[in-house]
Amino acid sequence: MTLELEQMDLPGTMKVDDQDKTKPYLTALIGWSLPAIEACAKLEKPFVVVGPPDFEHFAEKNDIQFIGWDFDRLNEGSDLLFKKLKALGAEVAVPLYEECVEWAGALNSRFRQEPRVFNRSLLLRDKGMMKRKAQIAGIKVGVFEEAHNKDDVKRFLKRVNEALLKVEGDKNDPIHVKPLDKAGSVGHRAIDNPEEIEALNDQDFPLLMESHLDGQEFSCEVFIHNGKIQFLNITEYVKLGYSNFVPASPTLEEKRPQIRQAIEHLINAFEIEYGVIHPEYFITPDGTLHFGEVAARVPGGHIFDLIERAHGFNAYQAQILCSDPNTTEEQLRAFFPDDSQSPEGYAGCLMVHPHRNFIQDLNVPKELEDHPIFEKHDMFTPEQGKVSDRIGFGNHYGTIFFYGKDSEEMRDLLKKYEKYDFYV
Repeated sequence: MTLELEQMDLPGTMKVDDQDKTKPYLTALIGWSLPAIEACAKLEKPFVVVGPPDFEHFAEKNDIQFIGWDFDRLNEGSDLLFKKLKALGAEVAVPLYEECVEWAGALNSRFRQEPRVFNRSLLLRDKGMMKRKAQIAGIKVGVFEEAHNKDDVKRFLKRVNEALLKVEGDKNDPIHVKPLDKAGSVGHRAIDNPEEIEALNDQDFPLLMESHLDGQEFSCEVFIHNGKIQFLNITEYVKLGYSNFVPASPTLEEKRPQIRQAIEHLINAFEIEYGVIHPEYFITPDGTLHFGEVAARVPGGHIFDLIERAHGFNAYQAQILCSDPNTTEEQLRAFFPDDSQSPEGYAGCLMVHPHRNFIQDLNVPKELEDHPIFEKHDMFTPEQGKVSDRIGFGNHYGTIFFYGKDSEEMRDLLKKYEKYDFYV
């Protein structure tokens, strides 16, 4: 779980003396994540954080080497950032969230003197380019187009449903629209009625439109070094944006060889060499896999926390090790468990958002806290007031964590409390 600012556990080796800044080289953490900062410190890898300027005071207070940076100012001063990092002795950049991926790509391209590294990072940020690359490589995707106005969306909705042989009176299959460059579910809408298109604003364009994909949705968290899979986790979604657990249930885990083959195809097609990727897929009852999308940063849904609870290793450390070309095969083998062996239990979480617009109090049932697979929650008693609008699947009002031996029990409990009114 994400710690509060004053709860960081940083070893004393974290501060880098001036004469040692280039011995060994520094890892540049691009973005801001306290768990990633802690992970790098515990690996005893000297590092520098390139993060939003608002965190500079906290970084200085905690002896964290820091460069304040505005990631929205694309192509402005990137050469200056590279020179600053190079002067400090940095040689590796690790992206921590979506808006940092191309920045890390640009820096690693310079560090490694490989221009294509930056181009590959752009593939992982532009959903339209990503889908085209996947299609060219023969990866099975849904029908998709880019829209520049509402008329484009209306035509796409109509054409998709005509292709599905819908007749007058049939309910439309939905299409999905989403920003080209936002994380995961931010701005994601499902539209099956032309009237819903009117809710789109000019600033929503351009956007990606795609047909609805049937089947069970899941994600993979793939740690890659030198183009090879070092560890493959499969996360089962119970309800996208609300609940998931690690590892997947036996029914989905038995598809691991097929899923691994699809991941290897993706890695080769996108020429991914180092770091972590977070692809999402749909699998139909007959075993057909459809590619949804892929990100190259820390996944949402507390998945890194669940991986640590279930598999026993720190996923932030795994990302840092796999992002570094100099990490040895011996280090990787010593760090990762065998992903073909099932762990002892399942770690799951439910992300809670109020079901009402105005809340007064927190209501956690005793039967939940007494349940044998309940572990903890970080929900809080809120100030009375209006509930903020949900952005994508973010800004939830707390998370409930579970750990148990039975995936069916885990799924049932997550479904049971998904609609519970924790905030009243």
